[in-house]
Amino acid sequence: MGDFNLALVIVAIVVCVIIFIFNVYLLVNYQHPDDKNQAYFPKFVVVFGLSVALISILMLPADVANRQACKHALYNGACNLTLPMKDLWLAIYIVDAVLVFFIIPFAMFYYEGDQDKGIGKRIKSALIWVVVMAIVCGLLLGILYGLVGEVDFTVMHLSSNTASFPNSWDFSSSQPCIGNGARQCSAFTTSASSEKTWTMRTTFPEYVVALATIVGSVLFAIFGGVGIACLPLGLIFSFIRRPKAVITRSQYIKEATELGKKARELKKAADGLHQEERSGSKGRKWRKNVKAVEKELLQLEEDVKLLEEMYPQGEKAETAWALTVLGYLAKLVLGVLGLIVSVAWVVHIVIYLLIDPPLSPFLNEVFIKLDDVWGLLGTAAFAFFCFYLLLAVIAGAMMLGLRLVFITIHPMKWGATLMNSFLFNVGLILLCSISVIQFCSTAFAYYARATAAQEIFGHTLQSLRGIKYLYKYNVFQIAFIALAGLTFVYYAAFGWRRKKLSGRFQLSS
Repeated sequence: MGDFNLALVIVAIVVCVIIFIFNVYLLVNYQHPDDKNQAYFPKFVVVFGLSVALISILMLPADVANRQACKHALYNGACNLTLPMKDLWLAIYIVDAVLVFFIIPFAMFYYEGDQDKGIGKRIKSALIWVVVMAIVCGLLLGILYGLVGEVDFTVMHLSSNTASFPNSWDFSSSQPCIGNGARQCSAFTTSASSEKTWTMRTTFPEYVVALATIVGSVLFAIFGGVGIACLPLGLIFSFIRRPKAVITRSQYIKEATELGKKARELKKAADGLHQEERSGSKGRKWRKNVKAVEKELLQLEEDVKLLEEMYPQGEKAETAWALTVLGYLAKLVLGVLGLIVSVAWVVHIVIYLLIDPPLSPFLNEVFIKLDDVWGLLGTAAFAFFCFYLLLAVIAGAMMLGLRLVFITIHPMKWGATLMNSFLFNVGLILLCSISVIQFCSTAFAYYARATAAQEIFGHTLQSLRGIKYLYKYNVFQIAFIALAGLTFVYYAAFGWRRKKLSGRFQLSS
């Protein structure tokens, strides 16, 4: 057991180092050229926030492995756990909340501040915005906590008479209690009318975590439900829509000319909007046109990329085309594997969470059997399924963010992502990561039993007044499955269509 504990500590340290290196790699390769050698504070927040989000997801498998190190103990307190998971969970949640509600908004306000102002004025302006937002959120949380910050636990009043200590124990289905009559087993035969409601006020930190979890659960149900389907299907249909052959030079010239016209129109529109901004006339129509230009600019970048794929140039044109073909084949393989994982997730949610009583533990049993093969094999599979769910949330957010009018467009582009887009997506990931953890701890309750995560996400969250009905009637799980089904229908109806170049752009006056 000592070797297992040492292995757990080594794995935890190695994983944290790998996550940090991976996030630095993402930042370096995704950042916009305009942000190179500057905006160091937002970059630190991005790397730190992504590390917290990924580590928090992988902490749930670590919690399971930490508990399994004591599986041979007679009771939980008879074994010294390798990692203080409860303290680590609380620390992660505090850091998560501070990042989402204070640090990331401050970094965004600072980054988007007027570049003509000095650093001191930009910091002052960002602090004012954050303080105002903190005061408003604090007042709202205080009012809600004072009005409905209580938990209602359903308890059963049990009572029984005393009986002499028996000389022998003889229990069966017909005689489940001590003695010959039911009087000495009245606690066992108690009626439903003995149920009562025990009301107590929860602590303010627990209430804040619960509300943050609810907000994250709404986003998780929307983005996760869409993403669990669009993540694998997007890869598969990308292979189906791939360019089958290189276009001719005349076709390339024709399409490139159209894209050049569109680029000039976009530049003219952007210059006009910039002049309006300098004159101070930034009204509703101006903001609408800015969003339209941003959306068309993203579409133009996609068109240019598609045209480059269909007509590779240079001395290594054949090599570029071969790499393009291999890239689409890799998308097909990853899409098929992802589809298997997505179907497994949906089936598990239906048969284990939505049906009462559950038809089967399903993935819980799979993880347990993998643990029997090797101690950390089931934990690794468990970590993969939890991490895949977070990837689905990210995929759903990126898909809906480009299609819904009321969501600000913050796309992640290789080599062209501004820090404000980075910060927005990191905040979204951090907010959803709390709900992913809560969802995984519920979906894999049989495998992750007796863990510190289950203690935190126990009856307090699901008994909170005004919120408990969302969990009682599985609102988030049903919304998740419904959106996954709608997304599948959408891809079945429109995903196979080959994408065409968008053509000319015209900005409405």
